Amino acid sequence: MRRYPLHINVALTIVLLAICATVVRAGKREREVWYEAATRAIETRIREAASSSVSGTTPPAGVARGVVLFVGDGMGMSTLTAARILAGQRHGNPGEETQLAWESFPAVALARTYNMDAQVGESSACATALLCGVKANYETVGLDSSARFEDCYSSLEARVPSLINWAQDQGKSTGLVTTTRVTHATPAALYAHAASRYWEDDGKVPPAARTSCKDIARQLLEDEPGCNITVILGGGRRHFVPKVTLDPEEPDKEGRRLDGRNLIEEWSRNNRKRNIVAKYVANKEQFEKVDTRRVSRLLGLFAYSHMDFDVDRNTNDTGDPSLAEMAIKALRILANNPEGYFLFVEGGRIDHAHHYNNAYRALDETLALEEAVEAVMKEVDLTETLLVVTADHSHVLTLGGLATHRGNPIFGSDSKVSDVDGQPYTTLLYSNGPGYTHPRNILREAGKDSIQTAGVPRAWATHGGEDVPVFAVGPLASALFSGSVDQSYIPHAIAYAACLAHHASRCSRDPTNNANASDTMNAAPISCPSAEPNSAAISSDVMNDRMRNPPTKSAAGPSRSSLGSSPTLLLPLLLLLLLSPLMPLMPVVLLIPLRCPFERTS
Repeated sequence: MRRYPLHINVALTIVLLAICATVVRAGKREREVWYEAATRAIETRIREAASSSVSGTTPPAGVARGVVLFVGDGMGMSTLTAARILAGQRHGNPGEETQLAWESFPAVALARTYNMDAQVGESSACATALLCGVKANYETVGLDSSARFEDCYSSLEARVPSLINWAQDQGKSTGLVTTTRVTHATPAALYAHAASRYWEDDGKVPPAARTSCKDIARQLLEDEPGCNITVILGGGRRHFVPKVTLDPEEPDKEGRRLDGRNLIEEWSRNNRKRNIVAKYVANKEQFEKVDTRRVSRLLGLFAYSHMDFDVDRNTNDTGDPSLAEMAIKALRILANNPEGYFLFVEGGRIDHAHHYNNAYRALDETLALEEAVEAVMKEVDLTETLLVVTADHSHVLTLGGLATHRGNPIFGSDSKVSDVDGQPYTTLLYSNGPGYTHPRNILREAGKDSIQTAGVPRAWATHGGEDVPVFAVGPLASALFSGSVDQSYIPHAIAYAACLAHHASRCSRDPTNNANASDTMNAAPISCPSAEPNSAAISSDVMNDRMRNPPTKSAAGPSRSSLGSSPTLLLPLLLLLLLSPLMPLMPVVLLIPLRCPFERTS
C-alpha cells in the first residue's frame, strides 16, 4: 500500500474534518429545521399561556377532535378589508363597520409567506409550508427545499408529510374541498410530492421522468395519503381521464391523460374491491342525493377544469354545489368517525380573479368562503373543533383614496381626481396587471366583468409578498395563534391542538411514549410506479401556465439558502492553504478514520 508523507496525511485529515464540520452544520435536513423552530415556538406560547393562568403554572388544556382549515387563495389583508366593505354595502350599510365571520375569532396572528428561494410566495410552495410545515422552493409541491423545480430525481428524497398524513395516522377521517382543480397547486400539497406543480397528469410530466415520478392525479387516487382521503370535492376532471374521453359537460373538450387510464373508474373499482361504499358525483343533482350516513367515500369532480366563479355558477341540478354546500356535505361524512377528522376547505378562485385585476369576482369569492365558514360554525361544537382561516399568499390589491367619504362604492372611483393628470382612478387599485392603460381610462363597463386600474402593465397580476392574517377559534386557539410566525408554523400548531404527529403523546395515557419529531414526521417512501408510455410530449398547457406565472430566475435553478445550503469546499481549501507551512510540525493523526465520525445517517 502506498504511503504518503506525514504532512500530506495531516493535510488530508484536516481537510476531511473541515468538510465533515461543514456537512454536519448543513446536514440537518430542511424539514428538521422547520420542525424544531415550530416546536420551540409552540413551547414558548404554551409556557406564556401557563404563566398567565390562575395558578401561574397550569398549561392550557383542550384537544381538537376535529379540525377545519379554511384557505382563501390570494386572500390578503386588503382583500379582507374590501370584502368586508362589499358585504356591508350589499346590506345597505356604508360597509366599513362590517365584520366578516372569522374576524370575531379570538386568536389572530400574521404569517410570513416567502418561499425558500423567492421573496414573494407562490401557491404550491406556500401550500407546502402551510400544510406540511416546511418552507419549499418555488413551484414545487410537498417537498422540502432540497428538491429542484422540474427535477424528478431531486424530489425522491425530499418528500414531506402533510396534515392529512398526520390525521390519518391517528385514525381520523380526512377531506379536501376546493373550487379549483383538486390537483391544483394548493390542494396538491395535501397529498402529492412533485418537482413541478404543473405535473397534474402524465402528459405534463417530462417523458424521461414518467417511470420514476407519478403525476399528481395518480398520486391522489393511488398513493397514501390520497387514496385514503374520505371526501374529495372540486374540479379538474380532465386530469383523470384519457384523451379519447370527451367531457360530459363540455363535449368539445377531451381528457388529458396519455396513458389511456380512467382514474375515476379505477377509483370506483378499487373501492368496491375493498368493500367500501364509495360514490362518484359530477353535478349538483347527484351531489344532493348522497346520503352522508351511508357513504364512506365521496369523490366529486364538478368541472372539466376549475369550478365556475360563484357569481357565474349554474345553480340548477345540472350545475355545481356551492363551496358552503360542499363543505357541509364533507363535514357530515367525516363526522361519522368517532376518532375525529381533518377537513381542508379552499376558496381557490379568489386568486384567479385577482390575477385578472377583476376585483368583483375576487371579493365575491371571498364572501362565498365566508358563507362556508358560517355554515361550518353552525354545524360544529367549538369546544372540540378547531377552525383556522388564513391564506396561502396575498395579492397586489390596494385600497386608496384621499378623504374618501364613508360608504363610497367599493367598486367605484375615488372622490377626488389625480392632482397630476386630473384623471379619476378606481378606489381599488392593483400595482400591476391587465388593468393598466395609458392614458388611464376607468370608464369601463361596470359589473362583474369590470377590471380595476393597474399601475404596471402585465398579462397577469403578480402575487403580493406581505404577511397574511391567521384567524383561529376552538381548543388552544388563543394559546397557539398569536404574533408573527412563519407560515410553516401553522400546521405544527394545528397538530399540537389535535394531538397529531409527534404531539400525539400529549393525549396519550402514557406520557413517556413520545416519538421523536424527525422520526414521526418524515414522509414514508412511496414505491416507484411501473413504466409509463414515452410517446407524448409535454402538454402545451404547461407552457401557457408558465407564461402566465413565470418563475423567477432562482426558481428555475435555485440555490439553497443558509437553512439548507450545500457545503462548500472554499473553507477547507483556505484552511489547507493557511496550515500547509506547519504541516511537518503537526502531531501524528493517522489513526483518525478517513470518514466523518459524526456524520448524520438520517
